[in-house]
Amino acid sequence: MSGERRPPVADSADWPDAVADSPNESTLWGRVVVDELYRAGVDAACLAPGSRSTPLTMAFADHPGVRVFSHLDERSAAFFALGRAKRTGRPTPVVTTSGTATANLHPAVIEANQARVPMLLLTADRPRELQHSGANQTVDQEKLYGDAVRHYRSLPDPAFDGRKLRAVRTAVSRAVHTASDGANPGPVHLNCPFRKPLEPTPTDPPEGWAEASPLGARGRPDGTPFVAVTEGRTELASADRARLVEAVEGADAGVLVCGPADAPTPSRDAMRGLALSTGFPVLADPLSGLRWGQHVDADGVTVCGGYDAYLGALETYPDVVLRFGASPTSKPLRRYLAEAGRRGARQFVVDPAGGWREAAFTATDLVVAAPTPLAAALSGRVEREAGGFEVRLADLETAYWDRVADESRFLEGDVLGDVAALAPDPSTVFVSNSMPVRDLDRFGRPHDADLTVLGNRGASGIDGIASTGLGAGSASEGPLVLVTGDLAYYHDSNGLLAVARSGVDATVVLVNNDGGGIFHLLPVESFDPPFTEQFTTPHGLDFEPTADLYGLEFARTDDRETFRDLFAESVATDGTQVIEVVFDGEASHRGRETLQQSVHEWVRSRDGRDAGHND
Repeated sequence: MSGERRPPVADSADWPDAVADSPNESTLWGRVVVDELYRAGVDAACLAPGSRSTPLTMAFADHPGVRVFSHLDERSAAFFALGRAKRTGRPTPVVTTSGTATANLHPAVIEANQARVPMLLLTADRPRELQHSGANQTVDQEKLYGDAVRHYRSLPDPAFDGRKLRAVRTAVSRAVHTASDGANPGPVHLNCPFRKPLEPTPTDPPEGWAEASPLGARGRPDGTPFVAVTEGRTELASADRARLVEAVEGADAGVLVCGPADAPTPSRDAMRGLALSTGFPVLADPLSGLRWGQHVDADGVTVCGGYDAYLGALETYPDVVLRFGASPTSKPLRRYLAEAGRRGARQFVVDPAGGWREAAFTATDLVVAAPTPLAAALSGRVEREAGGFEVRLADLETAYWDRVADESRFLEGDVLGDVAALAPDPSTVFVSNSMPVRDLDRFGRPHDADLTVLGNRGASGIDGIASTGLGAGSASEGPLVLVTGDLAYYHDSNGLLAVARSGVDATVVLVNNDGGGIFHLLPVESFDPPFTEQFTTPHGLDFEPTADLYGLEFARTDDRETFRDLFAESVATDGTQVIEVVFDGEASHRGRETLQQSVHEWVRSRDGRDAGHND
């Protein structure tokens, strides 16, 4: 497979011998780091080329148990690793050389921090004596990413020294645990200084050093990590759980709100049980892991996906809200919950790390607990039937999708709705920020297919979209669908090189409205100039040559039926196809506005007929 190297070491069991036979200090350090990572469960790494990182690069390339992804661009490498971690829940280490290469990781580090995604950064560095000397490609890499990382450590200078080797193994074991386990996973930065020779050139190591330091040289003899970390689980005390049960059972009207999460929080089974026992509808963000799956069609469970369109017109509110995951993508939902809070609703924000992810500041309770066990515990104790409010939401949800089906215009949101409806079961769908994720929120109807839908909603940037999606695909068994806007596609077009170098097949849906269509949602739209040139920034680019550049297939359409046919053919075909769907950005926004207005008028007309339905 292009981009991978099959290593010369015959078997992982032989690796400790390779470590002990290291010809120089820097080679030893690289092999120890990789050995300990492998013992901690790491089976893949993203490498960017460079000189100072040679000891790490060669150690990863030589290890038989680690899959190597080679990336020419450090920024793309980091986002590719981010995507893999979103799919696997484990870090894929990123290796860079020293200097500005390390700064290119920062956008992905910010996203991983905000979204709680495992990440491990291995930045090679010049030795300490070259710092502050004007030496070439030498910058201050100490705590380079600030508080965006969970943990930072500069490894000791390489040496044939047992205590230093044990320190390195301990640091690596702890780094993997900190990055991936517990309630608050995220980036960890290990800075790795190396002296020349960087290649495995013999330098006459001390005789018998490995026998004098067997633990440092060869690691634990049973092949386990140097440090075994046992992570506890945050659960409520019985009295606190009883108070939560009392609040839920006493609700006149309630909802379960599930925001973006990199794994379903709670799990689909736990959420199904909680929805059944409470009678509460589930307002499931498209990135929550809970909008699609077999729980959607369970009797007695209402999973809502159209709330972004109709909640803004609803004048009845819940008095109890249970919130899981990050802040929802939908602004109408956030506003609706804020208004419910101002009207006295009790809102429970459940977060296992004790983080506050509710920007309206109207929530009343922070519940520090693991979501799945909490949902399971509540569903075993709560006995409540759906009331008028819950039944009404279920009716609105059904009627809304009937209204969308009657829409005759081809809207950008229809592309996302069709992707959600037609994606293979199972498959991974990665969706870009800006309008694609918002359109998926409004047009992605819940159904029972096993879709893993991912996005970068931690910091919500449009950088690294292609790379993150392809990274997720590299760790997935089924088909990959990547939906991106035109600016995000342009912004990370170099990430498409990973299609050939990683062997990932994808269906890339490119929604092209010639610029920043999302800015039509903002009041600045009425100020033109400078709106067009400085905000929507139309580019007029022809993206078809990118397919030639990266060896992809390309098709373009502005017709819905043609898109559906192209999409169905692509997901059933090997190779990577780019399907560009062309829209006029302003006309698209006017279409969204018209649909939104008609939905609001329809909801308010029902309000007039169904007054008092919040009893």
